[in-house]
Amino acid sequence: MPRVLPRQPAPELVVPTLSGTTWSLADAAPQRFSLIVFYRGLHCPICTTYIAELNKLVPEFATRGVETIAISSDTETRAREAQTKWGLPQLTVGHSLTIGTARAWGLYISSGRGVTSTGVEEPALFNEPGVFLARPDHTLYWASVQSMPFARPHFREILAALDFVIAKDYPARGEA
Repeated sequence: MPRVLPRQPAPELVVPTLSGTTWSLADAAPQRFSLIVFYRGLHCPICTTYIAELNKLVPEFATRGVETIAISSDTETRAREAQTKWGLPQLTVGHSLTIGTARAWGLYISSGRGVTSTGVEEPALFNEPGVFLARPDHTLYWASVQSMPFARPHFREILAALDFVIAKDYPARGEA
């Protein structure tokens, strides 16, 4: 599995969004960072609360110059169902992430195991969670990748860390 290193160019990332546009990291122009949150998909009960929390905090990230997007390998139909069921009016939601792109970002890939506790069938293959911050020059600043749906970074803690990073002009770490 490739490792995406801080201070290096992030892998290419282009996905369709539920707003009907295409989101591209190469075209992103945030003031400070792009927050890219890869989630497992509609079938995941933990994603329900995790992504809904991100949706609530979109304005907080925006005040810090951070553009947010949540992306899954779900089809447009499944992503739209998640957007509706989970109540995500403020969040840019990307869909149809290819497994190849997920691997390029260093995400773990799982095989579907049937119907989850949400009553939704897992896709044949899907990405596990990952959270990334990329700078406006599209280099990686920070990464957190999980092989399981549990123990993800909390968005309020990321906001507090961003306050420190911005105030201290803290450099990306983990580049060696």
